[in-house]
Amino acid sequence: MKIVLVLAAAILLCAADWPPAKSPAVADADGYVVIPDAALSPNKETRYQAIFDATRPAAKPTELLPAINMAASELNALATVGAPLANAKFVVVFHGSAVDGILRSEQYKARFGTENPNLTAIREMKKAGVEFFVCGQYLAGEKIDPKILLPEVTLAADALLLLMHYQNNGYALMSF
Repeated sequence: MKIVLVLAAAILLCAADWPPAKSPAVADADGYVVIPDAALSPNKETRYQAIFDATRPAAKPTELLPAINMAASELNALATVGAPLANAKFVVVFHGSAVDGILRSEQYKARFGTENPNLTAIREMKKAGVEFFVCGQYLAGEKIDPKILLPEVTLAADALLLLMHYQNNGYALMSF
């Protein structure tokens, strides 16, 4: 018992006292902690270009899709340091299991028994200039009617061609 208490006390003494994470751009996404004197901190002058390849579903139907959370958390990083969100040129393309996360409210609730947690985040991100696409090839193959998807998401002919197009134009690929 004494060993357990000593270990617990040691862990508490070694725990760093970080400031709380901030989510000023997309409240439901992971926040950003400013790290003093860190290398390559976000800055106000840099233009950030990334395409987020959204293929994975959320761990639970009440959680954000991983790609939505990651793209939104980077918006939070920029907003936390006062960088204009116009410096973030972000694109998200959905295919595979991630498509469930862009179902309209009625369809999402019917399938998962809860509200779509991605809806508010997608709307906030759209206001910040993020573009959203869904793969038409995936929809056709799975016989999914695009009308049951969120209107904020644009139908693309093919996710892979879209990914190549943006990468050819200097966008970094982020896969989630």
